[in-house]
Amino acid sequence: MAQSGPSILDVHTPSSSLAILYSDLEDSLQTLFDKLSKKTVGELNGRHVRPGWVKYEWNSTVWNLDDASDYAIFVWRLKSTTPGIESPPVLFVRDPDASLPSPPEYQNPSFYMFRPRPAPSSPQLPATPESSSVASGKSRKRSKATKPQDTVPKFKKEFEKFHNENGVRTIAGSIGPVNNVRMLLKSGYRHVYISRKFAIKNGFIPRDAAPGHYGYSGIVNLGKWPITVGRTRTVHAVYLTEESHFDVVLGRSFVERRQIRFDPVDPTDVVCGDTGEKIDCELVILKDGKGQIVTVT
Repeated sequence: MAQSGPSILDVHTPSSSLAILYSDLEDSLQTLFDKLSKKTVGELNGRHVRPGWVKYEWNSTVWNLDDASDYAIFVWRLKSTTPGIESPPVLFVRDPDASLPSPPEYQNPSFYMFRPRPAPSSPQLPATPESSSVASGKSRKRSKATKPQDTVPKFKKEFEKFHNENGVRTIAGSIGPVNNVRMLLKSGYRHVYISRKFAIKNGFIPRDAAPGHYGYSGIVNLGKWPITVGRTRTVHAVYLTEESHFDVVLGRSFVERRQIRFDPVDPTDVVCGDTGEKIDCELVILKDGKGQIVTVT
């Protein structure tokens, strides 16, 4: 267990790094926010650190530090760290409403959102007697005729083929006052869209909307609406669409705002880069009345 005296906590922002003194006997979540506010007063333009602005890294995972429950877990993890053997939690501070610095501006490489993703390791073929020994003329001739081994498992090929041809990613969230909405996540669309049926049912447009209005003669902007996915809410311009397969479509504007990262191997592995939160994702196959697969482009 860690000693009960004050601890030094490293803090990283998108543009700088600093350190603060922390004592679990004297500090609380509010005093921690106060210390961070004083240290980052210049970068945050005098704004006070608040819930949703602070995260911490523990065991190579980024966690939220928003409320009393998060803080109790943070304190326990800090106490359970063995000095000199395990690294204490590292804090990250960022105003989510402020834009991230982009080149040529300085980007703090210690801030979790600017760390390079590790490159996947290439599989190596096992050594064979022919490759590890001096080959004779006959063996060289035989090795040329031998086909290269396929190291990709069959199930992985079938899974990728299935997803690339048929499956689409869907996630659950809320839009405006409507909760638990299954939404299509696809960067091939430019904006965020809601279907006419969904818009009428939930009061986004009048129930007596007649043909020629609200999108039949072109895409109509319904204004900006809050969208919550995971534990984070962002505001986006929403457009009406005649898409009938999904109530809500989250397009490129949402993907770029939340910095969505897709795993090229596992299509259900979806991470929001702005918070580091992993989002529950389901693959959906659409079929028409005849049982034929509908491709969503």
